[in-house]
Amino acid sequence: MYSLSDFDFNLPQENIAQTPLAQRSASRLLHLDGDTVVDRSFADIVNLLQAGDLLVMNDTRVLKARFFGVKESGGKIEALVERVLDERTVLAQVRASKSPPPGCRIRLADAFDVTVGQRAGEFFTLHFEADVFELIEAHGRLPLPPYIEHDADEFDETRYQTVFNKVPGAVAAPTAGLHFDQALLDQLKAKGVNFAYVTLHVGAGTFQPVRTEVLAEHKMHTEWYTMPQDTVDAVRATQAAGRDVVAVGTTSLRALESASQSGQLQAGSADTALFITPGYAFKTVTRLITNFHLPKSTLLMLVSAFAGYEPIRHAYAHAIAQHYRFFSYGDAMLLTTQSRAPLNITPSVKD
Repeated sequence: MYSLSDFDFNLPQENIAQTPLAQRSASRLLHLDGDTVVDRSFADIVNLLQAGDLLVMNDTRVLKARFFGVKESGGKIEALVERVLDERTVLAQVRASKSPPPGCRIRLADAFDVTVGQRAGEFFTLHFEADVFELIEAHGRLPLPPYIEHDADEFDETRYQTVFNKVPGAVAAPTAGLHFDQALLDQLKAKGVNFAYVTLHVGAGTFQPVRTEVLAEHKMHTEWYTMPQDTVDAVRATQAAGRDVVAVGTTSLRALESASQSGQLQAGSADTALFITPGYAFKTVTRLITNFHLPKSTLLMLVSAFAGYEPIRHAYAHAIAQHYRFFSYGDAMLLTTQSRAPLNITPSVKD
C-alpha cells in the first residue's frame, strides 16, 4: 500500500520548463521499457511505433478562461472558467476578498457583465448575457499553469494548443499532444500508424496536489469526456490485430480507461472521477506518451500504476540528473504498461 509521501520528490527549479521549444517535435523523449531507460529525441517516436498501432489523441481546445473583473461594489475579482455548462452558463473559480452572493453582477475584462448564480461546491455559477464561447475567445486570457511564471503571450496562444485541437472546453492543455507537429503526424500516417480521437476537457484540478496521506481519502476532481463510436471501433480493431493502443497523454488514457470500466470500451459521454493508483489493471491502453508530472500529483500516481512504481522513480531520478525539462512545456516519456487486465474483445455491431 502506497501513501502520499511515496510520490514526493525534489525537483530543481531549473528543470521546470517556462517556455516551449521553437519546434514542437524537438523535445527529448525518455523511453522507459520495463526497467530500461533510453534517452531519445521525440521525433524517434516514428521508429518506436509500428504499422497498425493506434494513437488516441485528445482533441480538446484550451479556452481563454482567465478573467479579471470588478463587482458592483467595486471589489476586484479574478475568475477562472472551469466548465461550460451551456451557451450562456459556466462554472468558475472566483477569487475575491469577499465571495460574491447570488444575484451579484460582475464586470469582466471591462467588456461585459455576468450574473452570479448558485454555488456548486467550490465553484460559482456565472450567467452570461451572450454566447459563452464568443465572449471567452474575445476577452479572456489563456490560463497558463501556476508554475509558469510569465503571462500568456501570442506565442503561448499558439503553442499551448495541440495542432489537432478541435472542441473548445479545457482550461489546461493535454500537454503530451503539444510535441506533435503536422510533419511528424504525416510521417506516422505514412508508416501506417492509425489515429483516433477522444475529447476530455481538462480542468484546473489537474494541477492540484493530493493533500491526504491516505490515498483512498483523496476526492478526485471530475472531468467531462466523450468517447466516439469511431474510436471504439478503431480500438477494437487494433486489439484484434494484436497491436498497441497508445494513449497520447494521461487525459486520453483517463478517457479510455473510464469508458472501459465495464471490461469493454463503450462509446458515450460522461463525467469521470477515475483515480488511478498502483494496483489498477489497465483495460485498454498498452502504451502511453506523457510529460513529466508534479510531485504528489494524481498523474504521477497514474504513471506509477502504468509503468511500475520503482521504474518510474528510477526514470524520474534519471531525468532530473540529465536535465530533462519538466511539466507542461517540458519533455516527454514513452511508457509500456506493466499492469494489464485480460482482454475482453467482442466484434462491434453496426446497424
